[in-house]
Amino acid sequence: MGCDTKTAATVWAPSYERATLMQASLAIVGLFAGVTVWLLGGGAMWLIGALFIGAVVPFTFIVIMPTNNELLAPGRDLSTTETRGLLEKWGKLHGVRSALSLIASVIYVALLNGA
Repeated sequence: MGCDTKTAATVWAPSYERATLMQASLAIVGLFAGVTVWLLGGGAMWLIGALFIGAVVPFTFIVIMPTNNELLAPGRDLSTTETRGLLEKWGKLHGVRSALSLIASVIYVALLNGA
């Protein structure tokens, strides 16, 4: 993080709130689109891509949500080292979620380009 903990936590909360609906919606649409193409005979790679993008949703609920809840807890002191540690943990977990999305995107783009 390139700023102090309090600033990072203050910026993180509204960014998280805005991104939640968009990211979940896109992951679910990507999952259903890939599964639909697979069901229509598009091949197993469409299902694999769908499973990668779809994995973002349960990963978020099961793995990331506890950290989110701690960061959003009422009365949290945003300047503590504990808060900084939670933000760093969240960043690493978000990296996993981003990697899942990237893998799905690479698969989908390769399939659309006829690979």
